[in-house]
Amino acid sequence: MEACLSTADAFAAEREKWRNFPRVRPTGIVPPGPGQESVWDYPRPPRVESVSRRVRVEFAGRVLAETTSAIRICETSSPPVYYVPPADVDLTAMIPSERTSFCEWKGVARYWTVRSNGRLARDAAWSYPEPDAGYESIRDYLAFYPRRMDACYVGTDRVSPQPGFYYGGWVTPELVGPFKGVPGSEAW
Repeated sequence: MEACLSTADAFAAEREKWRNFPRVRPTGIVPPGPGQESVWDYPRPPRVESVSRRVRVEFAGRVLAETTSAIRICETSSPPVYYVPPADVDLTAMIPSERTSFCEWKGVARYWTVRSNGRLARDAAWSYPEPDAGYESIRDYLAFYPRRMDACYVGTDRVSPQPGFYYGGWVTPELVGPFKGVPGSEAW
């Protein structure tokens, strides 16, 4: 009977493990000044927000995505991840990947390799085709790793990638941290 566990049941234990993982707050959290946001004021579980500022992604000499209808996910300790509606992405540059990952809040992500003008960025974007409850608004929206693109912008601000290679947060000038992804931040 155990071999008949459904996919939802298979992820239930993983979801509970990570939702209840003991987190620590580091020393040196920067208090936000006027016009700033601290990633330590973001909630857990993550908050979904509409974004009115223009979001743009560039790769291999072209604009792959541009929208004023992005959604960002804000989660404690991480810079926001920006999700772009598929209607505002050049889907001809997107190749489905074999890779998947699991988020305890959003569910199972599928990845996309970006191909443009003879260049390839493997697993450079991801989406949630069947997001978990509370995150339905990002269904099929695409998020891009800024580290793997040539440039990403929020408004006129060029984004810096979140530290490390696993996370895909977009660091903009108004954010203060420290940010998850730096060495020693595994338990944040």
